Amino acid sequence: MLAPAPTSYYSASAQPHAPRPALEGAVECDVCVVGGGIAGSSAALHLAERGYSVVLLEEHRIGWGASGRNGAQALPGVAAGQAKLERLIGRAAARLVWDATIEGLALMRGLVARHSIDCDWVDGHMHVAIKPRHDHELRAELDILQGQYDYRSVRYVARDEVTALIASKRYISALYDTNAGHLHPLNYTLGLADAAERLGARVFESTRALELTSGTPARVRTARGEVRARHVVLCGNVYLGDTAPELAAKIMAVGTYIVATEVLGAERAQALIRNNAAVADANWVLDYFRRSADHRLLFGGRVNYSGLSSFDAPNATRRRMLAVFPQLADVRIEYSWGGEVDITRNRAPHFGRLAPNVYFLQGFSGHGIVLASIAGKLVAEAIAGAAERFDVFAKIPHRNFPGGQALRRPALVLAMMYFRLKDML
Repeated sequence: MLAPAPTSYYSASAQPHAPRPALEGAVECDVCVVGGGIAGSSAALHLAERGYSVVLLEEHRIGWGASGRNGAQALPGVAAGQAKLERLIGRAAARLVWDATIEGLALMRGLVARHSIDCDWVDGHMHVAIKPRHDHELRAELDILQGQYDYRSVRYVARDEVTALIASKRYISALYDTNAGHLHPLNYTLGLADAAERLGARVFESTRALELTSGTPARVRTARGEVRARHVVLCGNVYLGDTAPELAAKIMAVGTYIVATEVLGAERAQALIRNNAAVADANWVLDYFRRSADHRLLFGGRVNYSGLSSFDAPNATRRRMLAVFPQLADVRIEYSWGGEVDITRNRAPHFGRLAPNVYFLQGFSGHGIVLASIAGKLVAEAIAGAAERFDVFAKIPHRNFPGGQALRRPALVLAMMYFRLKDML
């Protein structure tokens, strides 16, 4: 998605922040972080906490990309699911990944408290079933989480309780996780960058990393300057492009869309989701929704794999919202926005090194708030010499999207047609 970003509810309700300066001239540091989303801001914060001199480069504004425009659901695990992760790297390593994400949830709560980040954190998430097949899948997932992973904050919710919690007839059961949660993602990202800055990190906005030259030191060239660093951490995801072309083949930009209603008032909003949990359904092309702190409904749905913007995303998303909550037919949509998330072929995160001193974090696949938070801590550990946990993630195998630059997106569209048809069954 090209600048400027669409006006989202998050940007309209963000904590006020004056623009930071662009980089001018040459600077030196221990670590240059490229990308001012959650992963980059978390990396800068955790590195600064360890005493490293840090320069963070952001092409637009902090939180401009997926980190500041997303569905705001803070969840454990990875998008691929634990069963698939076990097939990819084995049960022991998959357990280490799972444990890292559980630590990530605790880390987020700790960062919010320690740095006084005003981001409307709320506990609770519900993964809801629409059809019997989904119910079987949720029960199987519960068995794995409780039996193999000893994860006790999640429980099964039958139809009567789901209906009592969510004012919709669409859902037949759910998994309710009180350890997961939701928040204002842009304010969270801004808070991380602010905390990193207070600890000495230098943050530059309106500064694209144009070229990376590995070596000792590594060099990151920008339009009006250069950073010379002992280490580089790339956190630009789909926006890195030609800055790191070897990474681009492993991820694909996918468009996703969210709407926010007008203010409903406390009573009407609370009646929609009585426990104030975030909610996501079990379809491949899923719907997800939550209440905001100022009593709106935020509803996401639709996924655009084609790369085209020819359909009416706001109205299409509103129709999906009304399929869940027909009682909102009289409600005005006040904000609608979209953005691009990075997905990998296997929906597992893609972390690793391009050179011994050049690290990357990408491929969060729509499951990135918690992962990106803990990833920043893991890469800081690795740079400090304790790379064991980072290397567990780096062992996850990844393949290029097929078809090259010309055909990779049409091939993905054809593959996604299968999953859309599966949702209908």
